[in-house]
Amino acid sequence: MAPIEFLERLRSLYFQGPREDPPPLSSTAAAILSILATLGYVAPFYLSKSTRPSPTLSRDAPSVIRSRIRIVTLTCILNTVGALVIAVKKADTTISEAVRLLGYWPIDLGDVVRSLLLVMILFSGPLFESGIADGDWKAWIRGQGLRETLQSWIGFRNFVAGPVTEEIIFRSVIISFHVLARISPERIVAVSPLYFGIAHGHHFYEFRITHPETPVSAALFRSIFQFGYTTVFGWLAAFLYLRTGSLPAVILVHSFCNWCGLPRLWGRLDADVVAGPPLLRDKEDFSRTTIREVSGRSGIKWTVAYYVILVCGAIGFFYLLWPLTKSPHALAEFSQDSSETTILSFR
Repeated sequence: MAPIEFLERLRSLYFQGPREDPPPLSSTAAAILSILATLGYVAPFYLSKSTRPSPTLSRDAPSVIRSRIRIVTLTCILNTVGALVIAVKKADTTISEAVRLLGYWPIDLGDVVRSLLLVMILFSGPLFESGIADGDWKAWIRGQGLRETLQSWIGFRNFVAGPVTEEIIFRSVIISFHVLARISPERIVAVSPLYFGIAHGHHFYEFRITHPETPVSAALFRSIFQFGYTTVFGWLAAFLYLRTGSLPAVILVHSFCNWCGLPRLWGRLDADVVAGPPLLRDKEDFSRTTIREVSGRSGIKWTVAYYVILVCGAIGFFYLLWPLTKSPHALAEFSQDSSETTILSFR
C-alpha cells in the first residue's frame, strides 16, 4: 500500500467515520485509560525501597535512578503493547497502522529536524547567552562535556531516559487513546498535557521529604510553577506530535528543552539569574545552566542583545509554527482561520 493511501486509510479509520458510527473508544474510556497510564508511570516509584526517596536517600541517587529507569521502561513496554492491542481490536486496524498511530513509523528525518529547528528558534535567546556571550559554542562543536554528562546517571535520566519514556506515555500512548475516541484536535492539544503536568505533582512529596526545612508554601509554589511549565511544554509537544506523527521528533525536542532549561526573563547577563522560584532547579532543572561556569560576560550591550534575540525568537516561533510543522505524516490535519492562528478540525 502506498504511503499516501496508507495515511488516508488511517485517518478515515480514526477521524472520518460516519457520524452515526461510534468511535473505537468513548471519551470517558480514553480519560480512564490515560489516568491509568499516568498512575502506572508514577506509582511504581513508591512501591519499592530502591525507588522510593527518603530523608537519607535522594531521588538523584544513582541507585534510585537506575531502579526507576528499569521500572518506567517496563511501564512503557506494557502501555505500548496495550495501546496497540486496543487500536487493533477496537478500531479494526492492522498492527502496522497501529504502530503508525503510536508515532514509531515512518521516521522522517525532515520532520525531526524541522521540529528541533522550530524550538531552537524559540530558544535563540538562551542559545545566544550560552553560545556567544559565554563562549560555549566551541565546546558544542567539539562535543565537550557531552560524554561526561550522559555518562552520569542524572544526565542520562534528564536527557535520554526521561524524554524517551515520558513522550512514549504522555504523547504516543495517551494521545493515541484520545485519537481513538475521535476527540477534536484542539481538545487533545489542550487536555492531554494536563496528565503530563499532574504526573510531576509527586515531586512535591519528594521535595518535602528531602527538604523538610523548606516552608510548605514555598514547596507548594515550586510544584505549581513546575506544573505550569510542564503543561505549557506539553501543549507544544502534543501539537508537534499531531502535526508530524513523529515520536522521535517530540523526544528530541523534549531532550533539547531539558538541556536549555527555562530561559532568563529578567536580569543582566553578568548576573547569574535563574528563571523560576527559589529551589526550583534539581531534576528537570539540571541543564547547561547548572553545570557551566559563568564567564566574564559583562556590559549592557550583551544584555540588550540577549533580550532582543529572545523577543525575535518568540516572534519567529509564532510565524514559523505552522510551516515548520507541516508534514505528510500528520495524524491530524489542522486548518487555520484567516484571522487567528488556531486549531480547528481534523480533515
